[in-house]
Amino acid sequence: MNKTAVADASAATNEGPETSGGQPARASNIDAIVAYFESGITPAGTAGELGIELEHTLVHDDMSPVAYSGPYGVEWLLGQLEAEFPRTTRDPEGDLLGVARPGEAVTIEPAAQVELSAGPFASLEDARATFERFERTLDDVLAPHGERALTVGYHPSAKALDLELIPKRRYKFMNLYLGEKGPFGPRMMRGSASTQVSIDYWSTADCLRKLRLAFALVPLFSLVCDNAPVFEGAPRTHELVRTEIWRYCDPDRCGLVPGVMDPGFDLRRYAEYLLDTPAILIPCRKEQWCYSERTFGEIYAERTMTRAEVEHAVSMFFNDVRLKTYIEIRPADAMPVPYVVAYAALIKGLFYHVENLDALDALFEGVDGAAVEAAKDALMAAGYEAEVYGRPVAELVDEMMALARRGLAADEQDFLEPLAQLAAQRVTLADLAEGKD
Repeated sequence: MNKTAVADASAATNEGPETSGGQPARASNIDAIVAYFESGITPAGTAGELGIELEHTLVHDDMSPVAYSGPYGVEWLLGQLEAEFPRTTRDPEGDLLGVARPGEAVTIEPAAQVELSAGPFASLEDARATFERFERTLDDVLAPHGERALTVGYHPSAKALDLELIPKRRYKFMNLYLGEKGPFGPRMMRGSASTQVSIDYWSTADCLRKLRLAFALVPLFSLVCDNAPVFEGAPRTHELVRTEIWRYCDPDRCGLVPGVMDPGFDLRRYAEYLLDTPAILIPCRKEQWCYSERTFGEIYAERTMTRAEVEHAVSMFFNDVRLKTYIEIRPADAMPVPYVVAYAALIKGLFYHVENLDALDALFEGVDGAAVEAAKDALMAAGYEAEVYGRPVAELVDEMMALARRGLAADEQDFLEPLAQLAAQRVTLADLAEGKD
């Protein structure tokens, strides 16, 4: 590892040397992180909204990768979108990295996957219209040049290390650090693409409850949203490719938040977990981003973190469910828009209906972290034939779908149908791509 940037980081963030007393500012940093989480509490009585992110993999018509640079590359695409999305983000060298307009941001992932982040949405119809409009825009721009944007969970033709990283210093350091952990970090960064849905919480207790239930649901969400039939340029060898990638990417910052399924888990324990994990990179004056293998607690041992520093620290964790000032549910593969909206409907119906939260508490009573990991193993091995939490997973999926339907208003229940129909047939999008039925 290059240690030069570590020294740069210490100077740039104005932190003092670590003292023999440990971390004098630890208590205040825990308070700062907890305050950040609590600032996301939505006033009681407010209708819950959804944030949605969908990543796209760009390919030529022959399925070969479209890179960031070069003729009709992703930088060119962002430039074409700038008229409709006039707010731009550039790196210090002037490279275009994102465009945005109110309620919608187009950004790029490490190997130039194109992501639309949109919302928050109170209406699933508004979500559908927004994402369908973006798909049409991409098609209009790309098709004349023999390119298209795919919504699949993993690159359909390339191996991860053959894909070009975008010119973003943050990703250079992440690739370095995660690459030393093993092959799955670069595969996550370069090859994978996801659908993510974010939800609100109304109190600390509501936040912790939804976190616990979301983690229990992760294996089921992974199954119904499985859309990665190809891995590293070849047909997959097991179900749920995304689950394997994230399990081995970096156990320090992926998978379950340690202790999150315990009844006594609280936000202070979440904050301690953040402080005790290597940072990988931190903001610094000299180079914008500087590399560090020290923990956040060590880096900020002598002073209290600012809100911006807390936000950055949180962004360096990639758990199946991630807490920011909202709860981000992350296990789903990228999918075509009807399935994305169905997934949003599933989450809305489950988490914004009090009786459904009670039902989920009963359904997952006694489920701990070990059970969640065992469920992932079972589903990777057997898909819809697996048993999860002591029951056939097909039965659990049926109950989940029924609860979600009950939790949706009558005029939004139809949005659930694309995923509900797949579940009823006991198939996934990945299965269909493989010719299974």
